[in-house]
Amino acid sequence: MSDIEFSGVSKTYPDGTTAVHHLDLNIESGSFTVFVGPSGCGKTTSMRMINRMLGPTTGTISIGGQDISRTDPVKLRLGIGYVIQNAGLLPHRTVVDNVATVPVLRGATRRAARREALEVMDRVGLDRALAQRYPAQLSGGQQQRVGVARALAADPPILLMDEPFSAVDPVVRTELQAEMLRLQSELHKTIVFVTHDIDEAIKLGDHIAVFGPGGHLQQYDEPQRVLSQPATDFVAGFVGRDRGYRELSFRTAETVPLHDLPTVTVEELPEIRLNKGEWRLVVDNAKIPIGWIDTTGVEGIRAGHPLSESVAAGGSLFPPGGDLRQALDAAISSPSEIGVAVTDSGAARGAIYARDVLEQLHRQRTHEDTERNRTFFEESR
Repeated sequence: MSDIEFSGVSKTYPDGTTAVHHLDLNIESGSFTVFVGPSGCGKTTSMRMINRMLGPTTGTISIGGQDISRTDPVKLRLGIGYVIQNAGLLPHRTVVDNVATVPVLRGATRRAARREALEVMDRVGLDRALAQRYPAQLSGGQQQRVGVARALAADPPILLMDEPFSAVDPVVRTELQAEMLRLQSELHKTIVFVTHDIDEAIKLGDHIAVFGPGGHLQQYDEPQRVLSQPATDFVAGFVGRDRGYRELSFRTAETVPLHDLPTVTVEELPEIRLNKGEWRLVVDNAKIPIGWIDTTGVEGIRAGHPLSESVAAGGSLFPPGGDLRQALDAAISSPSEIGVAVTDSGAARGAIYARDVLEQLHRQRTHEDTERNRTFFEESR
């Protein structure tokens, strides 16, 4: 068992600053828990006390029922993976030797450790061709993947991640987040992940711990409940006024209808006739969306303007199995106000309208209210 329990934990520094205030928290084994909050709220301090990089002023922290203050800190840390911002790689070591660091420290031969490192590189999506490169020869995203691989190399039951994706660009960050969710679905580690980004917390965590000023834990709950039922005014303010929009990511879009999608191929563009205000989705021969075109764009094509200047960007696409947030975003981000649903291969398969998404939301909430009222009256009997 690798559950983590904070019991009455506080951390006060010599200058009198209290970073964490009387924290009681139980993190279940195999869960993905995200510590989130503004700067200076104690989330990173709390995480660093788990591997004894910092010690609590009062209270106890236990792992699997064992007080960690009675465990040798070096032995403790060798059993806990740790990933930090900018990866923290050793610049003079190759990728494979960076990943092999902990197995070597635990007594594995260098050859065996490198063999294990290559297998872990495969698991986190790192090409083995990068094994002999040095950190400076990698992109930021590749460096973070190496950092995750190093943390997983000794197969620790617990993984601590301190704002690991905050220094990479948004596209790479999204890819790394998806990779973490895939890895967790396979490995079922006990993960404690620190971020200041509520969207990242909602996307990754199955539980969220929201920290506030003075190191006070404001709420510890499932993401959907943090959004729909914030426990304090601070949580409501931190989550933001658009928390209702974020909450849509937990609602299924399976029954949102798909309508016929008005499309045109690139070859057909010079001959197309559109009415004023009418839009068509431009697709290639495999039905992959390129963008939207209206009468102005068609006139540009006929005048010899490049396709890139005549076609409007298409907005976000709605993937198979997507949620209501993705469906609504696809519709409202499109210049035509028509969302595009795509197949696994990226081909256009149907149109989504915002009105249908909102009607689906209304039906779901009506059903939830009915169920809640039924439960209330049954329990009141």
